[in-house]
Amino acid sequence: MRRAVELAARGLGSTSPNPVVGCVITDAAGTVVGEGWHERAGGPHAEVHALRAAGEAARGATAYVTLEPCNHTGRTGPCAQALIEAGVTRVVYAVPDPNPQASGGATTLRAAGIKAEGGFLEAEAAAGNAAWLTSVRLGRPHVTWKYAATLDGRSAAEDGSSRWITGPESRADVHRLRAESDAVLVGGGTLRADDPHLAVRGPAGTTAASQPLRVALDTRAGLLPTARVLDDAAPTLLVVGEDADTRHLPGVDLLRLPLHDGRVAVHDLLAQLYARGVRSVFLEGGPTLAGAFLEAGAVDRVIGYLAPALLGSGPAALADAGITNIARAVRLDITEAVRVGTDLRITAVPVTEAVPTAPKEH
Repeated sequence: MRRAVELAARGLGSTSPNPVVGCVITDAAGTVVGEGWHERAGGPHAEVHALRAAGEAARGATAYVTLEPCNHTGRTGPCAQALIEAGVTRVVYAVPDPNPQASGGATTLRAAGIKAEGGFLEAEAAAGNAAWLTSVRLGRPHVTWKYAATLDGRSAAEDGSSRWITGPESRADVHRLRAESDAVLVGGGTLRADDPHLAVRGPAGTTAASQPLRVALDTRAGLLPTARVLDDAAPTLLVVGEDADTRHLPGVDLLRLPLHDGRVAVHDLLAQLYARGVRSVFLEGGPTLAGAFLEAGAVDRVIGYLAPALLGSGPAALADAGITNIARAVRLDITEAVRVGTDLRITAVPVTEAVPTAPKEH
């Protein structure tokens, strides 16, 4: 199952709005005879790839799948039926399918006489599929807030001279995370201060073939037509207030939203992005926009790159998030802390009240 989780991760950035799924098939002796993962939306599912690799060896075999096999016909047929027809006698899956349109695969398998068991390494598989699971359960995109800061929490020097807080390895790592997302979002302050490009760079600085949607939130439409975010390296959506004058931006894809006290409501924006097929948002800045998302309870994961430097002054990584006392602090569970070049990358998720049960291993 852990191998299936590794395989599933290969589909990050190419399967949306579908989940990432991995599958490993073993024969009666426990030998791996087939592997596969969901490679792209509209293409064969992980189980189909693994069954094709296994061939006749799938008869009497066990399939390990990170998500309960689907039970419906969409652009592809139901995987539960494919497993039945291949002669698999046991299916072990990690995460039950929460999508009512596709769930019920385990029931179908059992009705066909196949032993189906769920919950194995569920936490690991769910973490790898967090964006899709969040979108299904909450009806909005999963949001990752990324920031870079010095050890004393400054995102830039007071005079604005420190464009790069972190090292080149961290910046390359950010491009990897962008490529795994459906959309990259920045606010007006970042647009004006940094003129970011936001496209994913591939090897040797080339533009990657697959690009997330660049979402620029600029309520007053003050963006200049020469802004780098408006080039043709990647698609761009400019989010503005419903009365903003955009005559100087002909041909730009616009999303007009009502303003509340001069600001776009976070959940209005997320609802509109969800309607456009966005299932994961990579929030890159700046501190004011991050504070608004945190106050709205719309941050599902935090990734902080901490540089071994001290500034003592300058803007903080996070602005007002509506938190007035320590009792209301957003508590986080650190899921990973690794060194990236000279920097430290910390990944954390908001603490929930539910206490997870110990995962079963198989």
